[in-house]
Amino acid sequence: MNTAKPKPLLHGLALSMLLFAAPAFAGPPLLCHPFQTNGAPSLPWGGNGWNQARAGYDLARLGADTEALLAPATPVIARMETLRRAAIYASRDGKVARGLAGRLDARVAVAKDDDARALALFDAGYFRETLQDIVRLQGYDTAAIGKADAPALRALLAGADGSADIDQALKLRPQDPELHFAAALVATADERGDDYARHARIAQAGMGQDRLLALNVARIAAGR
Repeated sequence: MNTAKPKPLLHGLALSMLLFAAPAFAGPPLLCHPFQTNGAPSLPWGGNGWNQARAGYDLARLGADTEALLAPATPVIARMETLRRAAIYASRDGKVARGLAGRLDARVAVAKDDDARALALFDAGYFRETLQDIVRLQGYDTAAIGKADAPALRALLAGADGSADIDQALKLRPQDPELHFAAALVATADERGDDYARHARIAQAGMGQDRLLALNVARIAAGR
C-alpha cells in the first residue's frame, strides 16, 4: 500500500510475544490486511489485493449478502474479513453505508441471548470502525481506496463510537481471543496504546487453542 503520509504502525503481533514488537506495516490496520478465513465464505472480491473489490458488484445486494454471511457460527475473524470488504463496498455510496449500518444496529435489538448480542454488537461496531479507517485514508491516500463518499461517511460516524460497541461485546464474551484480537487492531487504529496492550495479551493467551487466530497473527507479523 502506497501512503504519502505516515500513519500509526500496527505493532507486530509476533507469535511468541504479542506486545509491541517490530512494526509490521503502516496504514489503516482494519483495511490493509485481508484476513485469512480458512475457507469461510465472504463477500465477492476481485483479487488478492486488500483493495481489489470486484468490479460490477451490485451494491443493492450488499446488505442482504453481508447479513447472510454473519451467521451465529461464523468465526470472529471471518466476520472481520466480511466487514472489511463490506465497508470498502459501502464507502462508495453514503446511502448504502447508512443502510448496512442500520441493518447491523437492528440485529443488536433483536438478539435473543448474550452470545447473539455480543456478535451483533461486534459486527455493528467493527463495521463503523472500518469505515472510520476509510475516512482517515481519504486524508492522505485517496487513490488507494478509490471513490468514497467521505462526507456521507463522516455524517454517519458523527456521534457514533464503534469501539464502544466492541467493548460491550467483550463484556459478554470477555475471554474470546478473536474478539480481543479485533479490539487490539481497533485500538491501534484509534492510537490507544494501553488498550492495545491489554487486548493483545488476552489474544496471545488464546492462540494456542485457536489456529485461525494464530495464522492471522503470523500473517500480520510477516507483513502479509
